[in-house]
Amino acid sequence: MVANYEKVSETLKALAHPARLKIVVGLLKDECNVAQIQKVLGLPQSTISQHLKVLKNADIIKGRREGTKTCYRVIDVQVKKIVEIIKRK
Repeated sequence: MVANYEKVSETLKALAHPARLKIVVGLLKDECNVAQIQKVLGLPQSTISQHLKVLKNADIIKGRREGTKTCYRVIDVQVKKIVEIIKRK
């Protein structure tokens, strides 16, 4: 298998921020929306939205409309493996 180093690099850059990593870990447990993430992390809604945009642009998460809210979930299998490795440390 040939590695796509550009894609891997973008994924790692997106995960490199502590808040984004926390968001991904939380979304691996259960999909949720911005308000739920805000409750857990205690960050402003605008900050969380910016982090979600970075994760979406890196194809790590995907949103699904549910009424007026968007529920997010992790869609990148490699990210799931990366988080498992990080959690072992």
